[in-house]
Amino acid sequence: MLSGFTKFILGFFLAIAVLLGGGVAVALYFMNRTGIPPAKPVFSNDSPSVKAQAPKATEPGGGKSTLTPGTQAQSSPSPTSSSTESPKATPSPKPLPSGAYRGRVSWAEGLSLRSQPNQEAEKIGGVGFNQKIIILSESEDKSWQKIRLEGSEQEGWVKAGNTEKVDEQ
Repeated sequence: MLSGFTKFILGFFLAIAVLLGGGVAVALYFMNRTGIPPAKPVFSNDSPSVKAQAPKATEPGGGKSTLTPGTQAQSSPSPTSSSTESPKATPSPKPLPSGAYRGRVSWAEGLSLRSQPNQEAEKIGGVGFNQKIIILSESEDKSWQKIRLEGSEQEGWVKAGNTEKVDEQ
């Protein structure tokens, strides 16, 4: 009879140990899953413009690399460079407003573009990492910056400290 009672107590403690071990394993699994950062969000209004600009910039570049080895490179760059310089020349002639400067986004996840300089303001878009911008002004408390996306007319507010000034050359 003592051996039956001992078996019962031993079985009870083993069952508790298995349940605790399983619970700890499940908890560790979910805790490790929360440590993985989510995928970078893609804003529906930013993707088409970024994708549309990339092929335009790539096509003239591809033509230049093909034309450089031969003598055609001297005659072809004139029309190609004229058509290439026209889009690039459009942003350049526009003088920057006083106090404005060129910059880029330094926050790795990109930034939310907001309509007003506060956290509750409507999101009107996003700005990707390393994207070139024009910083127009800062809020009175210096915690927000009004920016314009380079190559477009879209303007909005982003949190200060997530951009850096780019030296103009």
